[in-house]
Amino acid sequence: MAVLMGGPSAEREVSLSSGHECANALRGEGFEVVEIDAGPDLVARLQEFQPDVCFNALHGRWGEDGCVQGILEWLQIPYTHSGVLSSALAMDKERTKDIYRAHKLPVAHSVLADKEDIQSRHVMAPPYVVKPYNEGSSVGVYIVNENANQPPFLNEEMPDRLMVEDYVDGRELTASVIGDLALTVTDIITDGWYDYHAKYAEGGSRHQVPADVPQEIFEACLDYAKRAHDALGCRGLTRTDFRWDESKGMAGLILLETNTQPGMTPTSLSPEQAEHMGIPFGQLCRLLVEDASCNR
Repeated sequence: MAVLMGGPSAEREVSLSSGHECANALRGEGFEVVEIDAGPDLVARLQEFQPDVCFNALHGRWGEDGCVQGILEWLQIPYTHSGVLSSALAMDKERTKDIYRAHKLPVAHSVLADKEDIQSRHVMAPPYVVKPYNEGSSVGVYIVNENANQPPFLNEEMPDRLMVEDYVDGRELTASVIGDLALTVTDIITDGWYDYHAKYAEGGSRHQVPADVPQEIFEACLDYAKRAHDALGCRGLTRTDFRWDESKGMAGLILLETNTQPGMTPTSLSPEQAEHMGIPFGQLCRLLVEDASCNR
């Protein structure tokens, strides 16, 4: 068993944490495990170790967007989580929204715009959010408030083309799916925006599992998460994130994105939801391994 982790993306540190946790859990399940930091020599290392299965614990670009999946298909090594196409679709937030819309799933209005244009004028009426359309873990997210007089000044490391999306007020909800089962709904409680620090720092956020929301909202989250998982053609484990403006009832619930390789760190949401549903972490990792294949 090779656990792929690290890699060159902006989510490298999160992936290393996920990978170590999964490797240790799989050893506890009786697997012989090697941990591979996915770098330029990845193909050579895979050919050296010749694993029976790859557990993909990479996050972000190159590991979660179909690139590594394509390598594993070429080498005919069975792997966990989603395949080439569904990984690529889910990593591209605008393409994801196209799929959501086609399946009658609610989303916020958004456009893609050039960085220079975004910094020169309000490309939509505030409040809005500016973010990369192909990153995860809230990397590079800017919130422009409704009383902002000036457009945002963006970090020079931000890509040249970005997503600008209507800001949706309300609570942050999330629901995981494994195989054919939608697990449960979590209400993520923070003092501010659910950013990178809130996601991964100890005490950065509180998770209410299951979420204390009206039953129709709870059931809608589970239904939408499973429909999103299926519509994107996902496999294994996914997690779909929502915003819910409770003042609007069902009309205030919108999908943000579907994560095809959710975090598996000590503060991560999907393992916590699985544990709540009676699936310990080691068993969760084993289920993903048992589902591994090529041609996903």
